[in-house]
Amino acid sequence: MQATTAGRRWNWHSGIRPRHLVQPLVLLVLLLIIAVLLGVTYVVETTRGYRFTQAAAVPNERVALVFGAGVRANGQPSPMLADRLDAAVALYKQGQVQKLLMSGDNSRQDYNEVEAMRRYAVAQGVPAEAITLDYAGFSTYETCYRAQAIFGVQQAVLVTQRYHLPRAVYTCRALGVEAVGLGTSDWDRFNRVLMMRYGLRESLAILNALWEVHVSRPLPTFLGPFEGLG
Repeated sequence: MQATTAGRRWNWHSGIRPRHLVQPLVLLVLLLIIAVLLGVTYVVETTRGYRFTQAAAVPNERVALVFGAGVRANGQPSPMLADRLDAAVALYKQGQVQKLLMSGDNSRQDYNEVEAMRRYAVAQGVPAEAITLDYAGFSTYETCYRAQAIFGVQQAVLVTQRYHLPRAVYTCRALGVEAVGLGTSDWDRFNRVLMMRYGLRESLAILNALWEVHVSRPLPTFLGPFEGLG
């Protein structure tokens, strides 16, 4: 018993006590918070002059790039995606853009985000020939990369929710697309708990975006031959 007790006492005094881990962990968390705040502030301020919330203020461009945002089980766009499509369709009908490039996920046979986007826009009167589909827009980075590399987009109006717009504009511009953006409603449109979750995720995504465009520059999941917009 004495040996066991002594061994335990030795392990306790010679090992790392839990409180010894507190300071490094707190410091790590603080550094992460500071990095996120700096990254978000930098991206928001850098893109401020390129982001708009009113369609009338958006400069005319040939292409509107619409980012995917999920499709329901019945094949209909999610409410967020429907809002993005409504805004893009309005830009087209007002003559502010001539082409809609719709980018989303078609990684499985039973999930075709961009086809749902196309059907939705066509049902609102957009000619099918004015729509180009990017079936491999699996992320904001990949959508922006492929817009230029595969479809030859040099300038575009990006259409997405306001919370996502700074990262989208920053990423596209860093990858060589002279992008401006139209932000659709988010905090005043959707559940605040949902938006808090999206906002937190977006803050971390901004850090990842800065790493991708300035450091790692990964190739998209799929690249393929040049297609153009027609």
